[in-house]
Amino acid sequence: MIRCPLALASLLLAGCATTQVGAPRTLPAIAIDADFPDPAAIRIADGTTYAYATQGMVAGTMANIQMARSADLARWEHLGDALPVKPIWASRTQDFWAPHVAEVGRRYLLYYSAKPDSALADPEQGLCLAVATADRPEGPFTDSGQPLLCGPGFVNIDPMLFDDPATGKRLLYWGSGFGPIKVQEMRADGLAFAPGSAPVDLVAPVATEDPANYRRLVEGAWMTYRQGWYYLFFSGDNCCGPKAHYATMVARSRSATGPFEVKPGNGGVILEASPGWIAPGHNAVVEREGQSFILYHAVDASNPRSRPEDEAGTRRVMRVARLVWEDGWPTLAD
Repeated sequence: MIRCPLALASLLLAGCATTQVGAPRTLPAIAIDADFPDPAAIRIADGTTYAYATQGMVAGTMANIQMARSADLARWEHLGDALPVKPIWASRTQDFWAPHVAEVGRRYLLYYSAKPDSALADPEQGLCLAVATADRPEGPFTDSGQPLLCGPGFVNIDPMLFDDPATGKRLLYWGSGFGPIKVQEMRADGLAFAPGSAPVDLVAPVATEDPANYRRLVEGAWMTYRQGWYYLFFSGDNCCGPKAHYATMVARSRSATGPFEVKPGNGGVILEASPGWIAPGHNAVVEREGQSFILYHAVDASNPRSRPEDEAGTRRVMRVARLVWEDGWPTLAD
């Protein structure tokens, strides 16, 4: 198992020891300076935060689901691959995207998307939602044996499990593929959709040619509850590559299943490109010491690729920022 602080990508690739002394007074903007896209996070009872990300190279080896942890959101250690054995239904493909981990009962559930082996013979077959289980947040996770849901293209991606404090229902949010973000009730064990349940559309894409429009595609749902409001964070419209154009937006509702109102002004955007940083988005929100923090990926304009042969805009590092709540809406702290 690889364990090394991710202060620099060079350290990640070379390997290193893990000595953590004290806690920094302020959080650095860059949490993981290496390709760690689509981060999701969970903070467990002892205060440790675990982060999970889309597949990537770690010390020269492909990790299906990247994983790291931190005691303070500043110093991170990479734990290697959360899903070291591919599922039987996706054993010959290599598309493992956008994980999310939740604690359910006495175990941890890893939700993710993957391309099934059947797609090798059928180009119409797209990504599937899936779930794996483990006894510990660092895994190793074992796939349940079959996908939750399959479909065309990349419609079934970016899963996020949320327990509704008002109804007690366990809900799964997901969606992209130029369709709406959806939610559907899960069984109590989180391993399948609840019998008789159906997906509900929440936030739809907006098809305009306005260059400021980030909602031509919507994805990366993250739900949080605060003072009677449900806040749905989501991202769009082009995550990465030479034409990356991406931002994080937020909508709110009095119900976990909507209807949702997008934050007024600028299409709901709360996080977009800034000097030196391109295409920020696909976030998680964690609470620590009474404060809210947003973890997200972004492309460093001065270092936009992991390897010389990669396309620009494909090295997405994980950043962290503090959120404040003003007039019932989240915004980035100054």
